[in-house]
Amino acid sequence: MGDYTTVFGRLNNYTKGGVELINDDAKNYVFSNMFEVASRAKPWEKVAVAKNQQYVLEAIRAEGTSEWRVTPHDEFALVVDGDLVVELLDPAKPLVDANESGSRAVKGDPQGTPMGTIHLGHGHMALLPAGRCYRMRAEQPSVVLLQTIQGPDTVEKWADICQKF
Repeated sequence: MGDYTTVFGRLNNYTKGGVELINDDAKNYVFSNMFEVASRAKPWEKVAVAKNQQYVLEAIRAEGTSEWRVTPHDEFALVVDGDLVVELLDPAKPLVDANESGSRAVKGDPQGTPMGTIHLGHGHMALLPAGRCYRMRAEQPSVVLLQTIQGPDTVEKWADICQKF
């Protein structure tokens, strides 16, 4: 066996891989690179990079401070490059219908009880709980991979981001 070295990508230093077809149809596959997607995204844009039915992984360029958001279901934020601070707040009144999908922007500063702050570094993951508000902050451009359910703010750019055969 040959020697293999694992190299972790970063927003400013990544190598885009690809899919090598052996005996199949290229239309059965897509391939995108979360660092490439984040390098081209606007701050806090939620670009889908993987999808399985209603579930998506969104690559997010974290830069500056995001708006407040609320989610009707749990979401998971994984920092794949950089550092992130997440503020959590329990809103004074429900701000999202439990039957909706995907996080929503909250207008202005929501009223409620602060739940704490989470400091995340490279490789750290945090739960963003259902029905609660969150706001993220990154001092330097960073990349967050958000596991969620597709919602109104999920941006699909498949034709732009996927490997072409």
